[in-house]
Amino acid sequence: MDHAMHHHTGAAPGATWSTAIRATLHCLLGCAVGEILGMVIGTALLWGNVPTMILAIGLAFVFGYSFTLFAVVRAGVSPKAAVKIALAADTVSIAVMELVDNAIIALTPGAMDAQLSEGLFWYALLGGFAVAFLVTTPVNKWMIGRGKGHAVVHAHH
Repeated sequence: MDHAMHHHTGAAPGATWSTAIRATLHCLLGCAVGEILGMVIGTALLWGNVPTMILAIGLAFVFGYSFTLFAVVRAGVSPKAAVKIALAADTVSIAVMELVDNAIIALTPGAMDAQLSEGLFWYALLGGFAVAFLVTTPVNKWMIGRGKGHAVVHAHH
C-alpha cells in the first residue's frame, strides 16, 4: 500500500506529530535511564558536579543509542549497519534533550548540590526531562519530515 496516500498535509511520510512524539519518547527513555543512572552513581560516590554530569550525559548517549541498536539488530540489520543507523537516528535528538535537561538542572538553584534523598534532586531532573521533551519533539518532527533523524529507523522496524 502506498504510504503517501495517508498523508494529506504535504509533509514527508512519517512527519506527523504522533511519529515525532513516539520518537522523542523513545529518546527520552534512553536518556532518562542513562542520565538517572549517571546522576545516582556520581552522587552516591560523592563525585563533584562536573564528573557526575559527564558520566550522566555519557550514559544518556549510551542508553539512547543502545535502545535503537537493539531494536534494529533484532529486525535483522547487521551490527555495523545498526551503529550507523543509531548514530544517524539519535544523535541530534539525544544532544538536544541532554542540552535542555542539563541546562535546567544547572540553572535550578541548589539542584546540583541536592542529594538523592532530596525532592529537589528529582524535581529538577524530571522537570528538566519534561521541558527537554517539549523542546525536542518539534526538532524530531522537523528532522523526520526531511528524512533524517528517527526517519532512518522506520525502514527497519
